Amino acid sequence: MTPTHTPNPWTRHGLALMLAAGALALGACGKGSNETAGQKVDQSVAKTEQAGADAKAKTESAAATVGAAVDDASITAAVSTGLAKDPDLSAIKIDVDTKGGQVTLTGPAPSAAAKARAEEIAKSVKGVSTVDNKLEVKM
Repeated sequence: MTPTHTPNPWTRHGLALMLAAGALALGACGKGSNETAGQKVDQSVAKTEQAGADAKAKTESAAATVGAAVDDASITAAVSTGLAKDPDLSAIKIDVDTKGGQVTLTGPAPSAAAKARAEEIAKSVKGVSTVDNKLEVKM
């Protein structure tokens, strides 16, 4: 008994036909676009460069915000130190708040003269643009 031969669907002709069909299908995918591969690469590079520029701008903006916060903290510390050096002012009881170089003083002051000195101390600190003196004279 001789084994019967079943034709293999994956013969050279069948494989070539399938590869050709695949190539046609892939070619049809790009039919709607008249762009060359080089143009597509250029567009991708341009998009990547734009994303990089956007990220750089965001980083610089964040750095400026952090820098301003550090400056405000430095101003607050310097004003508080100056107030602590004055024997009539209580740096512990006086709240110093700084935002954008604008200092606000709140809390008690033992006299009108001490209140005025507190304002002068705050104004003398580098980076202070204005002082809102809300100290209350307590006698």
